[in-house]
This record gives sequence, C-alpha cells and structure tokens, in this order.
Amino acid sequence: MLTVPFAGAPIFTRARALRPTGKVLPEHARSHNRALVLQTLYSSGAQSRADVARGTGLTRVTVSDLVADLITEGLVIELGQREDARPGKPATLIDVDRTAFHLIGVDLSEHEVFRGAVIDLDGGIVARAEVARDGATGDAAIALVDALVERLVASTTTPVLGIGVGSPGVVDPHGVVRSAPNLGWSDVPLQARLAALTSLPAHVANDANVAVLAEHGESQLDDLLLVKIGHGVGAGLIVGGRPVIGGGFAAGEIGHVVVGTDSGPDCACGKHGCLETWLSVPRLTARLDAVEADGDEGESARDDILREAGRRLGIVLAPVVGALNLSEVVLSGPAELLDGALHDAAVDTLRMRTMAEFNRDLRLRMTAQAQDIVLRGAAVMVLSGQLGVS
Repeated sequence: MLTVPFAGAPIFTRARALRPTGKVLPEHARSHNRALVLQTLYSSGAQSRADVARGTGLTRVTVSDLVADLITEGLVIELGQREDARPGKPATLIDVDRTAFHLIGVDLSEHEVFRGAVIDLDGGIVARAEVARDGATGDAAIALVDALVERLVASTTTPVLGIGVGSPGVVDPHGVVRSAPNLGWSDVPLQARLAALTSLPAHVANDANVAVLAEHGESQLDDLLLVKIGHGVGAGLIVGGRPVIGGGFAAGEIGHVVVGTDSGPDCACGKHGCLETWLSVPRLTARLDAVEADGDEGESARDDILREAGRRLGIVLAPVVGALNLSEVVLSGPAELLDGALHDAAVDTLRMRTMAEFNRDLRLRMTAQAQDIVLRGAAVMVLSGQLGVS
C-alpha cells in the first residue's frame, strides 16, 4: 500500500492555523512551503509553476524544486501545455492529482450506528458503510470501530492517504479518547490502535471539533461555533481561523454543563440537569414519543418540550456568544427536532441574554451538510494532517 512520505502536524494543536498563508522561518521553510504550494493548487486548480510562484510569493526555483518532489511522490501531475496566444513557449499546467488517493472518514457520534465512508480528495463520497451499535460500549464498541475501518479500507483499490475519525468525548491531540461516557471509554488510544491495525496514518478528534472543520470549509468564516447534537451534545469552535481545543482538550464540552438550578434529569456523567439530558437525540426523542399519542394535547406538549430544550441551549450558548462576539452559530443534528420550535426558543433566549447592540445580526442556522458533516470534517482533518491543505 502506497503511503505519503510527509505528515503535517496534527490539526488540533494549540494556535495552529487551518491553512498556510505565507513564508516562515528557514528551519520550518521546506515543509511549510511544500504545504503552501499544495494548498494553492488544491484551492485554485490547474496553474503553471510561474502562477504558483506569484501566488505564494516563493521563488520560481523553489517552486520548481518542490513541484518536482511532489510529482515524484504522486501528489501533483502535469496536465499539458496551456493554450496561450502570447509569444513564446506555452506554460505547462500542473495540479494536485485528485485521483491519486482516497481518504477514510468515520463518524462515531450517532446513537444507533457508526458510519464511515471512502472519500476522494475533493470531498466526494465514493462508498459508504455502517455498523449497528446495538448499545455496544467499552471493548465491544472498539471492536465495531476496528471492523468498520477494515471494511472501508478493503473496499477501495486506490491508495489511502489516511483515516480520520470523529469520536464523542474528550480527545487529546494524540488521538487518545480520554473520556466518552456514552461509549464507556476512558483513555482509549484509538488513533494509535487504528494506525497499527491498518498501517495507515490515523487522526482522531472530538466529533464536534471535526464537524466544524467541514462547516468552516463551506462558510469560510474565521469565527464559527458549531453545536453537534446526536448521542450527546458538543461544540466545535474556530476563532481567528484556528481550531480551539483548550488546555485540557475539552473546549466545546457544553453537553455536560449543568443548565439552571432546578436539578434536572440524571446524566451519564453522574451529574443532574446537564445540557445533554435536555437536548441529546435519544433523550429528546424519548420525551416526544411519550406524548405523541395524546392528540392536540400531545402536539402542545411536544412544542413545550422542544421550546424548553431550545431555551436550555440558549442559556448555555449566551455567555460564549457574548464573550467571543460571534455572529453565527450552526446547529448539526436531526432537522425534524432542531428546526422550528427549538430553534426559535434558542434564538429568543440568546437575544434576551446578550447585549442587543451586538446580537442584532446574530444568526442561528442549521448546517446544510446533514449527516455527512463529521465524515467530511474527518476528510479535512486527514488532508490537513498529511498534506497541510484544507
């Protein structure tokens, strides 16, 4: 199996920008400039070496040297000469070889299934696979992940650039799942395990942090908060174009913030009234199912349940929105639950709990990427980690 002889730093390290944007110090220059060339081609498509030099600010000699290495590695290809009316020899166009590799993306955030996909370098889904969880936790859940990843890798004959996994819980920059109560995991070295299992580069991060990478690619916003609602509740945050994970790797763990002083339902973490107990898909669905058969009264009770969940979400988000002066918050999860009464209650609560002059343009919206958001974010994580592009 072909592997790429370059690996970038993990994407979720403190103060690392998602995309290279300029030249750096000599001791870091070659790997950074290599990523800069790849990013330019990946974002802009076919260009000549001279175009790349102008776009990056690198010398033509440096670009030619880097491109020669990238062609040898199978990452860049020559497409032929540009059609040009100007005098002189036409320039040769180059581009990232977008058929050279596939990526494996895995989403462990759903409460009923683990999902995975084979993804091309442009983010297109080539093949899908999933395994039913059937309530599996601990070692049984780990075995399901192993089987899903092996199945996905075996399903493509194209060389695999790497594996990206979005997992619930607190995940450190080395891909160790420090704590995932809903999966019964504690200090699981999932990244190292999958790398040893497949002999491929692996990248594991919190599912909401992975999802926000995909949303960032679509929105291009430098400041963005995404709330991922599935088996649990978590948030991914990008500030100034950089992912934020926190000193203890738990930035965005809003699911286990206790909301209010009225106690509330028991949570898997041992506390009472965590946001997750009001908002997670299994908890919310169970409450709605309990009132569904009561006709008009059931419909009113359903709206009350959704509004209360939205209000609790707004209470948790208001200090974050106010502290960071965010203009956009994105929700990811089942639209039939999150859109409508829940959304409206969350917006009303946010507006009531933040300063009016700063929140008049605040937008709370559903992601357009539906259930594939973690899979696509996992692909971004691999591209950034292995090639330095996104």
